[in-house]
This record gives sequence, structure tokens and C-alpha cells, in this order.
Amino acid sequence: MNDQSIPAYSVPLKNRIARRVMKPTFQGIFRLLAGIKLTGRENVPLGQPYIAALNHVSTFDPPFALAFWPEMIEGMGASDLWKRPGQAQLVRMFSAIPVHRGEYDRELFDKVLSVLAAGRPLLLAPEGGRSHGEGMRRARPGVAFIVEKAQVPVVPVGIVGTTDDFFKTAIRGQRRTLELRIGKPFLLPPVLGKGDERREARQRNADLVMMHIAALLPVQYRGYYAETNLDPD
Repeated sequence: MNDQSIPAYSVPLKNRIARRVMKPTFQGIFRLLAGIKLTGRENVPLGQPYIAALNHVSTFDPPFALAFWPEMIEGMGASDLWKRPGQAQLVRMFSAIPVHRGEYDRELFDKVLSVLAAGRPLLLAPEGGRSHGEGMRRARPGVAFIVEKAQVPVVPVGIVGTTDDFFKTAIRGQRRTLELRIGKPFLLPPVLGKGDERREARQRNADLVMMHIAALLPVQYRGYYAETNLDPD
């Protein structure tokens, strides 16, 4: 990707410092509340740009994934988080990228492409929001559009255990296991055609990303993709 129209991306020093503090802090909090199981760390192409695509069950998914990811990775969050006490401070400290759900946001896409053009990895949820249940919803085509423009690999990520009731059950002493399952990176096929044909191709690619994620998950987490042939290759 070499587009001079893409703005330069950098993380301010204060946020880089905050991240160095936040990462071990959240690791400690999660380890206090739950058992942690990490698999597939060797699949991460360290030091390279890529999209880490995860299933999104609850608000606990992004901080859990960011805390235990093998390297520092950029993150995104729904714009309403910037209005919630506590969460607003955390996303600002991290310098997360706000997402306005249900809107075409050219500024957001430019920001995301600038992250990848700078050689940094990016964590996102293709579903475009929380499922509020174990089962995945159908992906939105945005992830395919980003990969098409950035020409980077996708690393599928399956998260297990971070349901909406995680914190409530944890403080009651019900210690569950949270799992971060990282799959092998893969490339999406090229998007061809115009108009509806191009939109359909992007949706197929977005579904392909979700199939790779679903293959990492227990059956009850697969949701929309439960009946899909999970042999993405």
C-alpha cells in the first residue's frame, strides 16, 4: 500500500506511555478474575501490518484481546464509549479509534488505512458491534473493504468466555476461563466487478473472515455461521 493521500499515523507519547501501564494492569485484573488460556501466539506476524479480526460478544472482548496480544496493536471502539464515564477515560488514554456505527465514515477509513500504511496491526470486529450473546452475527462488508484497500493479511481471533455476565459472576467468586485463540494469517481473494457484483464480493470476503473465526470457536459461539462449511480454504 503506497498512497500519498493517506495521512501519516502516529501515537502521541503520552498515549504510548499509558499503553505500557494499561497492558500489564489489565492482564493482572483479568488474571485475578479468571483463568486465562492463550493459544496460537506463534501465528501472529510480529512487526508487520495486518488485521486481527475477532468475534465480539461483549465490552470485555477488546480490553481482553488488547491486554494479552503478543505485541502492541491499535484498537477501535464504538463512538458512544467516548461519552461513558470511566470507559471514556480508558479509550482516550489508549488513543483508540472511534467508530460511528451504521454510518459511512470516510475519516474513519482514512484513519484505519493510515494505521496499516504505518506498518501497525489493527484489531477490529467484523460484526460491527457486540452480539450480546455467544453466537456471532453476520459480518458487515467493512472489513473486506479495508483489506481490499490495504492489501494486508487477516489474523482470525476467537474469544471464549467474555459474555455480558462475566464481571458479575467473577466478583461472586465464579472463576471461569477466558480464552484467546489466534488462528493462522490468510489473504482474502481479490474483489472484482462493479456495483452490486463488487458489493457482493466484499460481503463474501467478510463472510470468509468470519468463517476463519468460527473455525476457532465452540459450536455455540458460531451463530450465523453455525451451519456453514468451516473449511475456508
